[in-house]
Amino acid sequence: MPTDTKRLRGPDVSKSPSLYFSKPPATVASHGPRADGRQRDQVDIRPIFVRCGLVSQAKGSAYIEAGNTKLMCCAYGPRETERKDETDMKCGRLITDMRFAPFSCPERTSWIQGTQDRDLSLMLQESLQPAICLHKYPRSQIEVNVMVLENNGSVLAHAITCASLALADAGIEMYDLVLGCSMRQDGASYVVDPSYIEESSCSSDRENQGCLTVAFLPSLNQISGLQSDGEMTEATLTTGVRTCIEGCYKLYPVIQQALASTVRKAAPPPSES
Repeated sequence: MPTDTKRLRGPDVSKSPSLYFSKPPATVASHGPRADGRQRDQVDIRPIFVRCGLVSQAKGSAYIEAGNTKLMCCAYGPRETERKDETDMKCGRLITDMRFAPFSCPERTSWIQGTQDRDLSLMLQESLQPAICLHKYPRSQIEVNVMVLENNGSVLAHAITCASLALADAGIEMYDLVLGCSMRQDGASYVVDPSYIEESSCSSDRENQGCLTVAFLPSLNQISGLQSDGEMTEATLTTGVRTCIEGCYKLYPVIQQALASTVRKAAPPPSES
């Protein structure tokens, strides 16, 4: 039987890499500094790295990295709708698709879109749709595809920010940028921009346990989307929304700088008179 000489054969005896991974703790301390050095009960978000226009095949694209959470987004359109029965003569249509790469989570997942992916895609669409001038694109559709390359918490919040940057890079008319911020409530304490371990940790305190994600339009000072999981009192939820809004305002200068840098690079050089 012929052999493939260009293929590097692995060892006959091997072990799974998961045997050498240290399992994360089931619970996280509810007091003191966080594992990455950030403070609790403060609007302390992770430093982010943002770039636009990285995918040449897409109309607009963006990449965002917050800690070990990494996402890539591509925007396509406006273009003619694929199905004629879904064509709206007065308004355009926004289509969102959010998926996790098989290697993005601690436990490897399949490429087929699951329930979690579909729910996040719907939340992403509901958060972006109020900010887009869809009435400027009748009989057209705009597609937004988000790929989670590594999931280390707060993926929905960063996906909203990344998708908004991709739409702006594509030249889609918008009322304002959409920024996302999330928080994890753990009893009387809370953490902003939680990591994957902080999101999935369990606490002995049964009251005020939940996660909150807010999509915010900073220039218009309006909330375009809100997603909450768990059980929180009305006062705690109101305080959490204000905390997430403050976190969005902290992100705003970084997003503005990244978008302005992309526009300057794409601008034609000044003509010599």
